[in-house]
Amino acid sequence: MTQFDELGRMYDDSAELPWRKHMEMFTVLKLMGDLTDAAVLDIGCGSGAYARAIRARGAKRVLALDESEGMIAHALARERDERLGIEYLCGPLPEAERGRFDIVLAVYVLPYATTVEQLSAMCQSAFTALRPGGRFITLVLHPHSTDEPDYYRRYGFRLFSDHPEVDGAPVTLELQLGDHRVTVSARYWTPHTVEEAMRTAGFRTAVWHRHDVDPDAVAEHGEEYWRPYLDRPHAAIIECGKAGDAKAATAPGGPEVTG
Repeated sequence: MTQFDELGRMYDDSAELPWRKHMEMFTVLKLMGDLTDAAVLDIGCGSGAYARAIRARGAKRVLALDESEGMIAHALARERDERLGIEYLCGPLPEAERGRFDIVLAVYVLPYATTVEQLSAMCQSAFTALRPGGRFITLVLHPHSTDEPDYYRRYGFRLFSDHPEVDGAPVTLELQLGDHRVTVSARYWTPHTVEEAMRTAGFRTAVWHRHDVDPDAVAEHGEEYWRPYLDRPHAAIIECGKAGDAKAATAPGGPEVTG
């Protein structure tokens, strides 16, 4: 059993939080671009929120993986009701599926590596799953986040750590949804270590993208609602490509690069 097994419904609800729906998911889906006829692998799919959004944007095939039996059971229950044509599997990518995907997405997966070896293995798994020219898009803890516990409270979560920002430092995220609260443990990895793991796996230069906000959401909530997060985001969005893709290799690495 993992720390996520009983959190499926809460993770569905978290996808409706303004910062996730109108900023994080908005940015990630825009970065993914036209998904018509694309084959997409969602690693660490959780409750399936991204998998469903990707399928709705026209992806020909969506395969979603998670190590949590509870998360996959929840996602499969929704799939039985909604019949979107998404495939869900509990566990690692089957060997027969290697090299078959145009995009691999891993949202908040790398932060759960507890060693450099695990971090590198995660990047290697994404690389192996991609076709030549494919792209890997992932979210990690941002080096410019803040450890002030209440800084992100307005967005529905708290982030705190008693450790310096060094490789493998434990970080706690506390998510608040109505009367429900869940605590998730993760790890911080420096940009150098993340990029080295990607290079070792075979990826080209990593591009760090800043978050965008849906203009309609800016109009609804006001610019000042979004400003604290944009100034000190807790997550960084990284894109890198497998050989044959020029798009993800045109900008230098580092957390200052914008999309």
